[in-house]
Amino acid sequence: MKRTYNAPFEKYLNLADARLGTRVIHVTDDWFAEANRMLKPHEPEWKEGVYDDNGKWMDGWESRRKRFEGYDYAIVKLGVPGSIKGVDIDTRYFTGNYPPSASLEACFCTEGDPTASTEWVEVLSAVELQGNSHHYHALNGDRPWTHLRLNIYPDGGVARLRVYGIPYRDWSTHATDQVIDLAAALNGGRALACNDEHYGRMSNILNPGRAESMADGWETARRRTPGNDWVIVALGHPGEIERIVVDTLHFKGNYPDSCSIQAAYVQGGTDNQIETQSLYWRELLPSQKLQMHQEHEFSEQIKALGPVTHIRLNIFPDGGVSRLRLFGRIART
Repeated sequence: MKRTYNAPFEKYLNLADARLGTRVIHVTDDWFAEANRMLKPHEPEWKEGVYDDNGKWMDGWESRRKRFEGYDYAIVKLGVPGSIKGVDIDTRYFTGNYPPSASLEACFCTEGDPTASTEWVEVLSAVELQGNSHHYHALNGDRPWTHLRLNIYPDGGVARLRVYGIPYRDWSTHATDQVIDLAAALNGGRALACNDEHYGRMSNILNPGRAESMADGWETARRRTPGNDWVIVALGHPGEIERIVVDTLHFKGNYPDSCSIQAAYVQGGTDNQIETQSLYWRELLPSQKLQMHQEHEFSEQIKALGPVTHIRLNIFPDGGVSRLRLFGRIART
């Protein structure tokens, strides 16, 4: 079963995910709830009757009631720069303490963090907010950003900030003889499509580090019909794959029996067209048996296809994969 998305842009990578290294570097006020909570990857939760020294414990960022002019804001440094396709300002569980409105600004810093002279660009003008609600807003810019500034007017709480977009990396400075994980989200890799993500999002398999739990991987429902499950990944840059790692960490009674990988050098086409084309891509990694709860490394089994831009991971018949790594050297285009 394919996941149902509330907005089409949710299929892109959440650039504001703390697992990517995204963090709040400055906040005007987070008296009630620490600002970095709104970057957590899991859904916000409500803890009935739980209080700390400053008041009710809330799973998000919450500032004090403002008693003077002005507004609160938080500056977020993205773990990976990227262009923004849409945002979700989520106020779940904030009912009498949500901001009436919010806006989002962005900047690109080639080095370091913003200063007093940094020029901020408004990417989302002030929008009205409701309590205990998602607020989805599509954006169409292709310009990459390194930092965001979430403004709330005048104060209040935001449970989660999700910023969906496409990772960016300046490949002109990268040596062609250096081996790199071309599928990593931090290097611009992106999961484009899959046939099923019942339990875990497909984009999880490209996140840095090893998975924290099954929820931090990609897992499909139990297959009751013939066939197999699959996911398509666009590499951060065209390259030749030399080493592959398929990690089934945490998946013990639900790991795939085997896997294979197809690949192609794709020029143009939409995500939907690429999904159809993938049926006929060449075999990069022939079928390999998998085991529970471990990393599987392949190098000698990889076929020499030359530079590729996309891969299709096939798992047989179903199950969970926590991480996928595709190490190789970039191809100059």
